[in-house]
Amino acid sequence: MAASTHPEHPTRAGRTAIVVGGGLAGITSALALADAGLRVTLLEGRPRLGGAAFSFRRPSPAGELTIDNGQHVYLRCCTAYGWFLDRVGARHLAPLQDRLDVPVLDVGRAEPRLGRLRRTALPVPLHLAATLATYPHLSPLERAAVGRAALALKSLDPHDPALDGINFGDWLRSKGQSARAIQAVWDVVAVATLNARSAQCSLGLATMVFKTGLLTKPGHADIGVPRVPLGELHDTRARATLEAAGVRVELRSRVTGIGREADGGWGVEVETAPHAGTRLTADTVVLALPQQEAHGLLPAGALDDPGRLLKIGTAPILNLHVVYDRTVLRRPFFVAIGTPVQWVFDRTDTSGLTEGQYLAVSQSAAHDDIDQPVARLRERYLPELARLLPAARGARVRDFFVTRERTATFAPAPGVGRLRPPATTNAPGLYLAGAWTATGWPATMESAVRSGLTAADAALSELGRPHRSPLREAV
Repeated sequence: MAASTHPEHPTRAGRTAIVVGGGLAGITSALALADAGLRVTLLEGRPRLGGAAFSFRRPSPAGELTIDNGQHVYLRCCTAYGWFLDRVGARHLAPLQDRLDVPVLDVGRAEPRLGRLRRTALPVPLHLAATLATYPHLSPLERAAVGRAALALKSLDPHDPALDGINFGDWLRSKGQSARAIQAVWDVVAVATLNARSAQCSLGLATMVFKTGLLTKPGHADIGVPRVPLGELHDTRARATLEAAGVRVELRSRVTGIGREADGGWGVEVETAPHAGTRLTADTVVLALPQQEAHGLLPAGALDDPGRLLKIGTAPILNLHVVYDRTVLRRPFFVAIGTPVQWVFDRTDTSGLTEGQYLAVSQSAAHDDIDQPVARLRERYLPELARLLPAARGARVRDFFVTRERTATFAPAPGVGRLRPPATTNAPGLYLAGAWTATGWPATMESAVRSGLTAADAALSELGRPHRSPLREAV
């Protein structure tokens, strides 16, 4: 097997577990199971860990750079992901803002105008009162209407099943929100956290995001941005932590089948280049793969309606990577409205660039652009960046490339909540993990980690293993 960390395979003598999938959900499950004393094997088909949040090396005219496939951030309310950072010894590498502060640049009017979404130390909802009262992208009447809608949203219960089937955009319009308010406030948050605009969102998930992040505690929406490549957090440090916990990590190991053993345990068929047909056995299996792949491996009867997994839609994220010959942005990030550009991040230091500046443009819900040729994207977006950043108008573009995640997240459409399965299945000893499972959160790193912890909790409870769940601390 590739990348083994122990010479022997797990045996049925003693409690054993196999985790299929090396993204955040699988890494978390493996750590939690190993911490409780199980002998764990983690199987990942790719040559790295990290799932959908990873890094890679790329030759460039500006030198070899370390590139994140996408710009992943987290919020202070993401306590499970915070636990993960602590567990891999990386909290200091992804620091949080002291206070929420998001520059919002509007170029949809005659003159570009900068506003800010930021909080004070006052209690909820007064912590946002000052920024709303002075937000230049809305009229006084629109600001007042946003405040009323926020109070109405605060009164909703995100766990109410009835909210799952309601369209968030329709709800906003019923609360008097103008198209401008939706663009300049609600979609600034929705696109970044839900990977969809308000008109494509479930009210249940939107309520969860806005209520948890902005309407529960003043500091919940403070933003954390990694100072190192994602691969340092989710691969290098995660793998070292797994190995230290005794987890056997097998990369380039694709699972092709899961079934019951004669003694009631589980057998897992694994293909590992150049070998094929290896079969591992364990008491417990956690399936931590995207929903389509999980569906293909589920044994008959494991879910009452396995087809519902295929009904969970997906949404793309496109990232544009631009290397300039000089500094054109003097802030770590900003969000734009009135332009196709969404969020822009300065990734110069994390990439290893030593001259000029590297900007990453993160385009969520990028259905229209995800399959456009690079030349077309360059033609469309470079002029927009020049509109947003005057210093870019005289700068030379040293490199321009794109990364595409066509199925980056599950789509948070109305009705998706009833399709998301719990961690447990009808088959004892078999569990599901992934941001798409029923965590109550949208498809974020937080949801992935929570799903992994939930699956491990369920497995350990079924095995009768006393354990202290990190989820009890990550609330």
